[in-house]
Amino acid sequence: MRLILSYLWWPVLFAGSLGLVCLGMATGHDILAFNLTYLGLAVTVAVVERLMPHEREWLANDGQMGPDLAHTLLNKGLAQVIITVVTFMGIADWLAPAGGGFWPTGWPLALQTALGLVVVEAGLYWKHRLAHEWPWLWRFHAVHHSVTRLWFFNTGRFHVVDTVTGLMVGMPVLLLLGAPRDVLLLVSAITAIIGMLTHCNIEMRCGVLNYVFNTPALHRWHHSKDLREGNRNYGENLMLFDQIFRTFYNSPRRPPADIGIRHYMPPDFVGQLKAPFTGQPL
Repeated sequence: MRLILSYLWWPVLFAGSLGLVCLGMATGHDILAFNLTYLGLAVTVAVVERLMPHEREWLANDGQMGPDLAHTLLNKGLAQVIITVVTFMGIADWLAPAGGGFWPTGWPLALQTALGLVVVEAGLYWKHRLAHEWPWLWRFHAVHHSVTRLWFFNTGRFHVVDTVTGLMVGMPVLLLLGAPRDVLLLVSAITAIIGMLTHCNIEMRCGVLNYVFNTPALHRWHHSKDLREGNRNYGENLMLFDQIFRTFYNSPRRPPADIGIRHYMPPDFVGQLKAPFTGQPL
């Protein structure tokens, strides 16, 4: 039964969460459904992590729940809610009467969403890759990679500058192309759902899904201290550009449990916010 569940968790949690968001959209409660679904997914993942952990040692307290929560509240509260929901959705509504720009509004919503994911992924892939290859960007991204365990609670542990630069290369492109509100919401929802599942500490076997989506198995390699493994799998939602630019990595070995960075990161929230600006080696 445990083996069967390990194959079912990812598709069931992903499809179930996305289905609830779509149901909310159909009943005129899209934003409410989006937030309630994300909260429900977090609670579900938290419970399953205790029942079927990928790494049992990652269940131990690392002393970072305070900073993790603070980063999440800052990023999700400020950047995601205010910028994504209020600004982006409002702009999308305002642009709608203009005729949709270059966007293929006549396509079925599912195809428009798939196109939106690919368009957004192009920017997110290169932004993420450059955050590893450019020292200035790495200083901010290192806050996320300084975690020593992966679990649902540190999904939102990003320096706010890292989050804002990510938002700049994603949704604005869809807006300029004239993507409608529903596409923006679905792309945002899928990104949030996959982000939560990617960081979860649940025993999951994703099989062929690893070659399409960013999964926990792939992202655990991305957090390896060995840069031959860690500087791989940059995709946010899809593995398309990792396949194209040959940064895809999926070894049959078990990903390392000892993850993190090799340099110092302050243990407190304020120190982590300040760290990229201190000039110390990162």
